[in-house]
Parts: sequence; C-alpha cells; structure tokens
Amino acid sequence: MDWFPLYNSIRIAAVSTVLVFFLGVFAAHAVAKAPRLVKGALDVVLTLPLVLPPTVVGWLLLLLLGPRRPLGGWLLETFGLRLTMAWPSAVFAAVVVSFPLMYRTARGAFESFDETLAQAGRTLGLSDSYIFWRIRMPVCRQGILAGTVLAFARALGEYGATSMVAGYTPGRTATVSTTVYQLWRTGEDALALRWVLVNLAISAGVLLAVNLLERREGREWP
Repeated sequence: MDWFPLYNSIRIAAVSTVLVFFLGVFAAHAVAKAPRLVKGALDVVLTLPLVLPPTVVGWLLLLLLGPRRPLGGWLLETFGLRLTMAWPSAVFAAVVVSFPLMYRTARGAFESFDETLAQAGRTLGLSDSYIFWRIRMPVCRQGILAGTVLAFARALGEYGATSMVAGYTPGRTATVSTTVYQLWRTGEDALALRWVLVNLAISAGVLLAVNLLERREGREWP
C-alpha cells in the first residue's frame, strides 16, 4: 500500500491551515471593526467560496493560475513556476475552500470580545499589537482553535477544486480523496475502503483532540 496520498494530504492540509490561520484571523479582525455596510460587503466576498460548488472554485482558480492565463503564464515564463498540476496547486485550492470556515469562526469570536478589556490595556500604555496577541487572542482562543481545526479538516478532505487544479498523478499530486475516487473508478473497492478508514481515523482523532482541549480550557476558565 503506497502511503504517498496520506503524506501528501497531510502536507497540503498543514501548509494551507497555517496560511488560512493568519489570513483568516487578520481578515476577521479587520472586518469585525469595519463599518456595517463595509462589513456586509466584505463578508459576502470572503464567505462566497463556502457556498460555491468546489468544481466552480476549481474552475475559477484555473482561470487565474492556468499556464495560459495572465498570472499563471507570467509566473511560468518569468520564474519557471507552474501553478497547476503540482502539489502546491492543491494548497491554493485548500486555502480558498477552507478560508471561510476560519474567517467566520474567528470573526464571531472577535465580535463577542469585551472591548473594555482592550480599552483597559490602552489606559495602561499597552500597544495595540500587545493587546491583540496577549489579550484579544487568548480570550478568543476557543473560537480560533475551532476555526483552525475546521479549516484543517476541510483541507484534508478537499476533492473538487483540488482535482481540477492539481489533478491525479500517483507519487506527485495524489491525495486521499482523489485516490479513493480513482480506486472506485477502477473497481478496487477493498483498497478504497482502506483509505476511507484511514481518513475516518484521522478525522476522528482531530475531533477528539479538540474536545479534550475544550474540556481542559473549561477547567482552566470556569
């Protein structure tokens, strides 16, 4: 049994989760403080990938990153960097489809934050950066953690957009999801079931870890 699809899936999910964490947190923090009309417009744009079919997201990414498209073609000619049919392509897809989960969860956490805590910090001469990382983030950490886990799980199981921009090449771009589909197509149901069980075990382990962390935080913060 070739374990490359598992390694590749975890690699893609891990890299995309790191990117989504910072992008989602800072976008959520900025939108939470924005005026109501601006917040509504930005919220629609940033959440749109959550409601679009993954194949539509993949098609839009191909329009942007394809080797014959302006951005993709320029990067290929200038730097020799191909943004499709390679494992980094799947990272782009995973970031786009998982970003709304991180953003929405983090925004809800920031909007429920008691601003009097930040104001009290400013009266003590604390910088906005210190308040953000040492006061706001710790208070909102449960929502941030939930968004991070959801983003990782979404990226780990992504299929539609990934299959369009990265394709399926054994040993190069194959993921657990695309491998299951290819095995089903070729009638190898027993091997497909093994990968399904592997994916279920990882997902259950992630959710169990989150539940344990939430219980620990509940004891620390009654």
